Amino acid sequence: MKILITGGAGYIGNELVFELLKDSTVSEIIIYDNLSRKNFNLFLDTRNEPRKVRFIHGELLDSRKLRQVLQGVDVVYHLAAKVSTPLATENAHLFEQINHWGTAELVYAIEESDVKQVVYVSTTSVYGASEEMTDIDTPPDPRTFYGSSKLRGEAHVERLMDNRKVWIIRSGNVYGYSPSVRFDAVINRFMFEANFIGRIQITGNGKQQRAFVHVHKLVNMLANLLRHELPSGTYNFSEHNLSIEYIAGVIKEIYPALDMIFVNQHLVMREIKILPDHRILPLITTEPVCFKDELIQFKEKFSFASK
Repeated sequence: MKILITGGAGYIGNELVFELLKDSTVSEIIIYDNLSRKNFNLFLDTRNEPRKVRFIHGELLDSRKLRQVLQGVDVVYHLAAKVSTPLATENAHLFEQINHWGTAELVYAIEESDVKQVVYVSTTSVYGASEEMTDIDTPPDPRTFYGSSKLRGEAHVERLMDNRKVWIIRSGNVYGYSPSVRFDAVINRFMFEANFIGRIQITGNGKQQRAFVHVHKLVNMLANLLRHELPSGTYNFSEHNLSIEYIAGVIKEIYPALDMIFVNQHLVMREIKILPDHRILPLITTEPVCFKDELIQFKEKFSFASK
């Protein structure tokens, strides 16, 4: 089985490559990435198998190169995207170019290929914001350029469902250690600041809740899609609905000397709570780990502490 991962050098992509390499039926993994985040840690990850992994530097809008790369590919994981944190409401054109039209170009190329399975990692940001619990039947109502562009990308991917296995996965906010970890994501950023600065800053009163999923559980589920008979469709995937205040409290248990600064406590911050999608939960085969223990494991990955 030959697999293409767009955005494979990124945070999720790095871990997905390693997870897929555990499958003996995978003959080759092609990482297609423009390295726009300047994160090269994937290339130093000793868990990879050189004979099975290949890197191609390329853009989603490069139609000719996409068609060449897709030759002989069986499965496509589409992870490449302009991500939002923390500027989801700025530079609409860039979000549209990459997340919307870049996805469109990839879909056009797949339509002319022999690809059999497609996985598109979308986001729960397509639902916008709500104080009510959100589930898969909640109509999307994105409030950011990032959410809107990912929803438009979904519309292109849906066309492939007529004659291929296609899964659209609306993921919660991803956290947890990886060699290519994103420290702009809130939990990861808090952990970095707690370990090296001894202080975290919370905007608003901290009571806003968001949906979160650990990176290892996400890639475990994504890899298991290839081994389960889950019907084509759109699915939500998240583990926890956590308030920023609660996250900060757990981190303070790990770092007792931590200082917490609240800024603009009068502001009501956007929140989104996601009801677990029970259709997809059976695909998780990792051992259960509580949230605090996940953060302790993250702490143990730091090479030193400043406090």
